Amino acid sequence: MSNIVLKVENVCKQYRLGYVGTQSLKDDLKRRWAKIRGHEDPFLKIGEKNVRSEKSDADYVWALKDINFKVREGEVLGIIGKNGAGKSTLLKLLSKVTGPTLGNIKVNGRIASLLEVGTGFHPELTGKENIFLNGAILGMTKKEIKSKYDEIIDFSGVERYLDTPVKRYSSGMYVRLAFAVAAHLDPEILIVDEVLAVGDAEFQKKAIGKMQNISQESGRTVLFVSHNMGSIKNISTRGLLMKNGGIELMGDIDDVLDCYLKSEEEVEQKKARDIVDRSGNQSVTIDELTFDTGRKGVADTLFCGGEMVLNFRLKVNDSSVKKINIGFSIHNAWGDRLFVLYSAYQGAYYNGNKEYLNIQCHLASLNFSPGAYTVIGRVEANGLEADWPKESIGTFNIIMGDFYNTGSLGFINERVPLLVKGEWT
Repeated sequence: MSNIVLKVENVCKQYRLGYVGTQSLKDDLKRRWAKIRGHEDPFLKIGEKNVRSEKSDADYVWALKDINFKVREGEVLGIIGKNGAGKSTLLKLLSKVTGPTLGNIKVNGRIASLLEVGTGFHPELTGKENIFLNGAILGMTKKEIKSKYDEIIDFSGVERYLDTPVKRYSSGMYVRLAFAVAAHLDPEILIVDEVLAVGDAEFQKKAIGKMQNISQESGRTVLFVSHNMGSIKNISTRGLLMKNGGIELMGDIDDVLDCYLKSEEEVEQKKARDIVDRSGNQSVTIDELTFDTGRKGVADTLFCGGEMVLNFRLKVNDSSVKKINIGFSIHNAWGDRLFVLYSAYQGAYYNGNKEYLNIQCHLASLNFSPGAYTVIGRVEANGLEADWPKESIGTFNIIMGDFYNTGSLGFINERVPLLVKGEWT
């Protein structure tokens, strides 16, 4: 684990918008001569950062800017970020599909890449021929490829079509065979872009398991890009969050995912205090409800099987109230009430001796399947109904996670609202 197999130093990638050349043969020759002598491009402009949602009159854009990181042997680095953040551009540079404008990339070992459907495959060749072609590109001998051939075929599940040109394959079959080749030809570094999303659920499960085996058993390195946060969390040892062509955060995978999920929450929720339709004597009212993961910061997107803390903020309008009981129910997207919980159930009451009360309820393990959920709140004070808003006081999302602690996401059925763990003997 101590050996560094990939080192990225001050890497930048600039693209010109519109025309690719200088539109002048004379200037194109000047650019070529400068490159031959190892000089900087004389027509290189500073350019703007890569923000795809903003309009600009600049001719150049920095797809990547000042990228620096190291990856050690045996690590699984999960790379996440919004569309246009620079993830795929980074992987293309690491795979040597294109070169950096500035900076250096140092690789210690053989790289196998799966960047998009059909990458590295010749459409006119059969599946069998493409297996040997890809192996040769990776620098493997025919004997080495033959020794892995049966494993590749078995894993891909496309044995019936091996003698068919791959141009007749579906996108799912393409990905099955391409991943099987990349994962079984013993690369020191495996780079996988979002392409696994094309495959079916069964194949995604197999592919994720294979990447875990490559890292844990073979000590090889995996760089994995995905928008499936459950997969990223399940197999990654570290995370890298990209934003506008730069690195926003790199480190512990849970910290990186927390940062990303919080940045995704662009729509501000309606505050509980703004709900007009509510019953009760209003001696104590629900002012606000926020959620967090029990680790740090507010986050309305949480993992199945993870922690959740509900942070209630109550406004005390009558200082004489002494016995406050706060309760809530959680409902799924179809409006089904999943459970009800009051603080009084566990002997917890609160005193209205200050204007605002901050009360937390900690759920240690979320047993909800992936989906959207709403919270209905209710407050009693001195045994009387104080506040009952008739609308949801908060919403949150659950995404796929390793609820059963098996290292696999394949056992979660999204159509079942509640998940249960049992002790099997």
